[in-house]
Amino acid sequence: MDGDAAKGLWNIVLSGYPRAGKTMLAQRLVAENQCFARVGVDELRDMLFHEKYPCHDEYVVYSMIAEMRDDLLRLGYCVVIDSTAPFNVTRQFLLTTKITPVNPLLVVVSVDRQVLLKRTAEKFGDAAPVVAYEKRWEQPEDDFPVFKFRSSSAEEFEAYYARLTELLQSETHPFKPEFHTALLSGNGIRRTLRSFLSKRSQR
Repeated sequence: MDGDAAKGLWNIVLSGYPRAGKTMLAQRLVAENQCFARVGVDELRDMLFHEKYPCHDEYVVYSMIAEMRDDLLRLGYCVVIDSTAPFNVTRQFLLTTKITPVNPLLVVVSVDRQVLLKRTAEKFGDAAPVVAYEKRWEQPEDDFPVFKFRSSSAEEFEAYYARLTELLQSETHPFKPEFHTALLSGNGIRRTLRSFLSKRSQR
């Protein structure tokens, strides 16, 4: 961030299709600001169970992500949670923290479909993951504090990165806790997430 610190604590949840540019964004934020820490959902899932999504105990993965996030926030770090998070219930869970005051922000990273298809085919051999995510993807709920980030080209990434860092450094922004609708309580969203993941595992 060119040496300028973010204003306040931020709990940033990245959401988007695989190959959209989420990890590049998270790594850039961490590299340019010592007060940022990245938590990777895929890496934790692989480390714990050596499985891809969905692993046999997704609730444990998300619970540990939440604990890591809260510990980092408590230590004064802004947190960037690097995840696909296609469902609103998981987004809400990741945005909900018992640490205060914190600015929650859902950053939805997207690219043009043809660019995404090309990137996915280069990485995975075909575009099947894009089709799979299109069936699962939910539009963010209206009460989420959302920043839409576009990453179809290097130039577009840089332009949106500049806008995002400007927001994070601003003293006055629309994502301060007092300006957005309160999310569910921590216990409430944990129960909701556990039920949601249990139903998906039974399909």
